Amino acid sequence: MSIAKKEYKRVTVKSLVDMKRNGEKISMLTAYDYSMAKIVDAANVDVILVGDSASNVMAGHETTLPITLDQMIYHASSVIRAIDRALVVVDLPFGSYQSDPKEALRSAIRIMKESGAHAVKVEGGAEIKESVKRILAAGIPVMGHLGLTPQSIYKFGTYTVRAKEEVEAEKLKEDALLLEKLGCFGIVLEKIPANLTKEVSESLTIPTIGIGGGKHADGQVLVIHDLLGMTHEFNPRFLRRYMNLYEEMGKAISSYVSDVKSMDFPNNEEQY
Repeated sequence: MSIAKKEYKRVTVKSLVDMKRNGEKISMLTAYDYSMAKIVDAANVDVILVGDSASNVMAGHETTLPITLDQMIYHASSVIRAIDRALVVVDLPFGSYQSDPKEALRSAIRIMKESGAHAVKVEGGAEIKESVKRILAAGIPVMGHLGLTPQSIYKFGTYTVRAKEEVEAEKLKEDALLLEKLGCFGIVLEKIPANLTKEVSESLTIPTIGIGGGKHADGQVLVIHDLLGMTHEFNPRFLRRYMNLYEEMGKAISSYVSDVKSMDFPNNEEQY
């Protein structure tokens, strides 16, 4: 059954909770620069995530770990200047919040003040409880992230599906309830079994956003470069490519090179 969508001139954290309550799915995509964010926002995406995945797709690192707080602020600032409607959430990068709640607050404040972002996202549950409490106490909205948490890749040792075993699944459910109780406005659930996503989503009043978590989440998120097919070596089951820009851009650039070499570009109409 289709759900009538409410028109939001500006999406807020309250809007997302209302969407869940009204049965409207939430759309979320990453963006890391002004030009891409302008396109994503104009397409009425509800949430733009300035993800630490910029470490991978923008900088070419193997993991999300190397990206710095200054770099996240740079990307977030670029995105903020482009948007009119979407809620902009920014990842707190690895090492900026896990060990010290005071440092977590300082990191979150820098992102909010220097980029103009609307909220921050953190990975983990009970182990980062004090950091989440400290950030929320300052009035900064926080989104959680459970399941496969890429900042902990060396702990897991693999990007395979998480929480398939009962012990880990129970911890995830407990962490989700804890994050809601602390005051988080939403939780990303990454690469976990679909039935667990359904159970967690139904247990919470705040929305869940799935990536590789199946259709029962309250919304979905993808990395924009993956959705558009700008990346071509990353092929997880959960990824649906809506374009093949890697191939199309390659053709266009090859045509440009050919036209320059043959002196076809610029032609008489393309000069002053």
